[in-house]
Amino acid sequence: MSENFPMTVEGRRLLEEELKRLLTVDRPAVLKAIDEARALGDLKENAEYHAAKERQSFIEGRIGQIGAQIAGAQVIDPSQLHFEHIVFGATVTLEDSDSGNEVKYQIVGVDEADISKGKISVASPLARAMIGKKPGDEVSVRTPKGNTSYEVRKIQYI
Repeated sequence: MSENFPMTVEGRRLLEEELKRLLTVDRPAVLKAIDEARALGDLKENAEYHAAKERQSFIEGRIGQIGAQIAGAQVIDPSQLHFEHIVFGATVTLEDSDSGNEVKYQIVGVDEADISKGKISVASPLARAMIGKKPGDEVSVRTPKGNTSYEVRKIQYI
């Protein structure tokens, strides 16, 4: 019963890198820390042991989470898409209708979103409002400051 969710090729690569680091660096380091803390004696009052076990629990949970994300992902390579309208993976240049300022966002998977890098989640209100739009179309989205309108200036699949 796996549910497919979209993810870019870059998003999958980053998850695979994190998984590799967890398996080859972090897990062995925490196992070593547990062994060293065990050697200190009484485990009931051994703060180092409990901290290492907590870290181990986090690492194992993250390994499982990443494995599930990769297994359930529908990986999409935006550079292979050729649409006239906005779909998942598109990099969209918008012009703010009020200020005239341009912003550029790529629509990515939920776990890939990073506004500081111009990547917005496909589940975000702005991305949902953009899906299906073409250059010249207006996109209106409710923000904490009120409704904001944009004009779609450019769509790229890169």
